[in-house]
Amino acid sequence: MIRLLFFLVPLVLGIFCLVEAISARDDEVRNLSRVWWIVLILFFPFVGSIAWLAAGRPVRTPRRLGPHERSASAFPEYDRPGRFAAADPAADEEFLKKVRERAEEQRRKAREEKLRREADETGSGESVDPA
Repeated sequence: MIRLLFFLVPLVLGIFCLVEAISARDDEVRNLSRVWWIVLILFFPFVGSIAWLAAGRPVRTPRRLGPHERSASAFPEYDRPGRFAAADPAADEEFLKKVRERAEEQRRKAREEKLRREADETGSGESVDPA
């Protein structure tokens, strides 16, 4: 039973640390690059795992935002790190105005196309007698 424990504990620890190192972000890993931590854990499973837990594992504190980043917690799809925020509110408003205008133009074209298709369907299905 003890032999099994001496085999299972390092194996489970190595797998846990390897998965954690692979899933960690590059900018959060400490002391070495993520690739070097993965190599260390693969070639020296027990020692590499202990070293990962002691010196490489990311500290789980909130990351500071960059100068052009923002968090929008109301929409989780926008919570990813690295999302840029507008540096100039006037430019942001101008961009949004252009987006709205383009969306309205697309809606108008779609309505016209739908009306044209409906007119073609009703007009082409009937035979017109010229006499």
